[in-house]
Amino acid sequence: MLINDLSKRTGTTVHTIRYYENLGLIRGMVDQTIKTNNYKNYDDHTVERLEIILEAKEVGFTLAEIKKLLESWYGEHSDRNEQKQMFTSKIEEIELKIQQLKQVKTRLQKVIQDFDNSCDC
Repeated sequence: MLINDLSKRTGTTVHTIRYYENLGLIRGMVDQTIKTNNYKNYDDHTVERLEIILEAKEVGFTLAEIKKLLESWYGEHSDRNEQKQMFTSKIEEIELKIQQLKQVKTRLQKVIQDFDNSCDC
């Protein structure tokens, strides 16, 4: 399928697909027998990778982390322990963010209490 079809199928813009390709996250294939254009074709494997990228981004992975995940999953030496560690690290990062957000919430609630306790008599 061509990039427009891939875009429609995954709900991802053509610009984003090209960006991911430039980063090495996905790869299109050029038909060497056709010399009149540089159109790239994308297969179902690319659709799967793109769906993984989108889902990983949704749960908070950076593109650099996603690249490592893809290399770990699709590389010659798939290491389950390494994959597990990547997910464990992301969970720890999320836990830290949750704690930080709870602290911010507490501070904001204190400001509101200070407003309520101040007397504008």
